[in-house]
Amino acid sequence: MTDYHSPEARAAVALPPGLDEVRVRFAPSPTGSLHIGGARLVMYNVLFAHGQAKRAGKKGAFILRIEDTDQKRFVEGSAQGLMDGLTWLGLGWDEGPDLGGPYAPYVQSERQHHYREAAEQLLASGHAYRCFCTPERLQGVRDDQVKRNLPPGYDRHCRDLSVEQVQAKLDAGETFVVRITFPLEGETRFIDLLRGEIVFRNDKIEDLVLLKSDGYPTYHLAVVVDDHEMDITHVTRGPEWIPTAPIHVQLYKALGYEMPIFAHMPLILSPSGGKLSKRDGSAALADFRERGYLPEALLNYLALLGWSLDGKTEFFTMDDLLEHFTIERVSAAPSTFDRDKLDWLNQQWINHHITVDDLAARVLPFLIEAGTIDDGPRDATHPRFQEVLVASSLLKDRIRHLTEAPDLMSYFLRDELEPYEAAMLVPKKVEPEAALAMLVAVRDALPGIDLTSHDATEARLRGLAGELGVKAGQLFMPIRVAVTGRTQSPGLFDTLAAIGQDRVRDRLDHAIALLSSEAPA
Repeated sequence: MTDYHSPEARAAVALPPGLDEVRVRFAPSPTGSLHIGGARLVMYNVLFAHGQAKRAGKKGAFILRIEDTDQKRFVEGSAQGLMDGLTWLGLGWDEGPDLGGPYAPYVQSERQHHYREAAEQLLASGHAYRCFCTPERLQGVRDDQVKRNLPPGYDRHCRDLSVEQVQAKLDAGETFVVRITFPLEGETRFIDLLRGEIVFRNDKIEDLVLLKSDGYPTYHLAVVVDDHEMDITHVTRGPEWIPTAPIHVQLYKALGYEMPIFAHMPLILSPSGGKLSKRDGSAALADFRERGYLPEALLNYLALLGWSLDGKTEFFTMDDLLEHFTIERVSAAPSTFDRDKLDWLNQQWINHHITVDDLAARVLPFLIEAGTIDDGPRDATHPRFQEVLVASSLLKDRIRHLTEAPDLMSYFLRDELEPYEAAMLVPKKVEPEAALAMLVAVRDALPGIDLTSHDATEARLRGLAGELGVKAGQLFMPIRVAVTGRTQSPGLFDTLAAIGQDRVRDRLDHAIALLSSEAPA
């Protein structure tokens, strides 16, 4: 018996001899936001088709298909939001609703005749049947099963209706759905690329609906027809589809289609062990973008959730992943989402893996949205981009998320500081009157200091500390608070240069007035 869990066997399943082209797809339903698990699935598909397959000398294509047959849950604008999210991540597709391709259309609601033809073929061959059961009857069956502690499911009431009975119901105008005639005996088997052989007893599988009463297909029929007609070679999807995979296997056989290779990818779990959800800080891709994560950092983190190169390498660019990723090295075991690890990776990417110019361009939209700077072009042509660039250079090693930029950069970019307490201007072991005298001395010396020269500024302020008979740190602290409103900032001399002579003078005047108002009469 073949051991499908060995590396060699899994590699052979992934890229079997004779396979010239790898065609994979992502087929989301436009019923809401793109989930982080869906984003990881897209990444796996792109890396497999554009990386692993091409390294093996095979063609590779990633297809985006919109499965909008669930009209009751359809959300307007959701499909575009899904595509925008993938574009932000840098995960493009080769064929899809916006690009077209040889198998267009790539939206299921525009492919209805394909599913109806398949349903008619299944009805004609006896692999499907019409079910006329009303919602009331179905609910009654479920209620009875619950009372009797039986597994809920359809009782196959219409499976053995005669041709005459079916026709009479059709003539009477009764509505119906089309259900699969699932075998009642034997087993259904298939090979999963990550999990090996999976076996189901046929008598445990329900006759699920393939075509609904409104003429729209269910996922089970549509996905099989579309994957076949679009020449999909590998079906990658979440493990929640494993229980209904036998339905798809039987449909492939009944329709005479060649089966693709299945790979049911691992779940991403919350820290508490359940399914990742909004309670865990949101699982929607758009939220990660809004919270200031870099797409590169997020992709890097997603790659580490279920896949590893060598167990120790943590930083990967997309090019690195295209070079090294192999789908058979993805673990079938669930992965736990670790927000702290993602935050750390994001900070590392901001601090060490992007340029200052790049950081400035990325924080610009956040600064505009927060009102830190006026609206304008969201690129280097913005009138204040150079100021943002300087602030970015000074704060690059302090930013963890792009959303922090408006607060951290505010004292560089705004004329007015946020209010602060006068007590912040007074160093430890220094009396308020002495702190006030320091600030006055700095204000008086300011006209003679060239703030654009780091060395000149440092020399003059250290000399002033000596003249005042205080330690340099005791002098620097009230200056820092006066010009930033904070007790922490980048290097003082660089900060003074970035704020500029006029604003430094105004802020020193404000600090002197604030501290004077607090001093005893």
